[in-house]
Amino acid sequence: MSSHILYSFRRCPYAMRGRMGLHIAGIEYEHREVALRDKPQAMLAVSPKGTVPVFVRAKGQVIDESLDLMRWALSQNDPEGWLAHGQTDPLITHCDGDFKHHLDRYKYASRYEDVPRGAVNLDHRAKACEFIAALEAALEARAFLRGPSRSLADIAIFPFLRQFVAVEREWWAGAPYPKTRVWLDGLIGSNLFKTIMVKHKPWTQTL
Repeated sequence: MSSHILYSFRRCPYAMRGRMGLHIAGIEYEHREVALRDKPQAMLAVSPKGTVPVFVRAKGQVIDESLDLMRWALSQNDPEGWLAHGQTDPLITHCDGDFKHHLDRYKYASRYEDVPRGAVNLDHRAKACEFIAALEAALEARAFLRGPSRSLADIAIFPFLRQFVAVEREWWAGAPYPKTRVWLDGLIGSNLFKTIMVKHKPWTQTL
C-alpha cells in the first residue's frame, strides 16, 4: 500500500479533478472515502477546514486545495502534457469564481432564497451561461479548450459543468451550446473519468 493518503468524496467536483490529476500522473495512494456528515478526525487534524480533497504526502506534507494537488501530481509526471499551457488559466479562474457562485445559486436556490425546495433560479442560470458561452467560443475551432487534446483547463472545469447539466437535463439538451455538449459528453464518457468514479466504502478510523 502506498504511503500517500487521499481523503476524498466521490461526487465532489473538486475531489474529482484531484483524483484525475493523481491518476493520470500514475501516483499511488491510499483512498479514504469521506462521509461529509461524519468527517474523520484524522482528516480534520491535518486540514481543519474540513473540505476534500485532502492529500497527505508520504513525508507528511498536506495538500488540501484541488488545483494545488493537480499541479503537484503533474509536476511528478505529466504524460499528456496537461501543463503545456501553464499552471494557471483564466477559464479555470472564471469557473472557480463567478461560475461556481452562480452554479450554487442555480442548483441550490432554496439555500439562498425563500423558494420551494427543488426550485431553480433562472437568473443565476443565465449568469452561469455567460461562462458556458466562453467555453463554446473556445471550442469553436478545436476539440478541447486549449488545443487538440485535453489539458489542465478541461479536466479542472468539466466536473462543474457536469453538475450544472444535471440540474435541468431536458433544457440542457436543447441549449445553444452544441460544441460544449460534445466536449462534456466525451470527458464524462472517458476511461479516465470512469476509473476515478469507482465507488469506495466510507473509510472508518480504527483506534
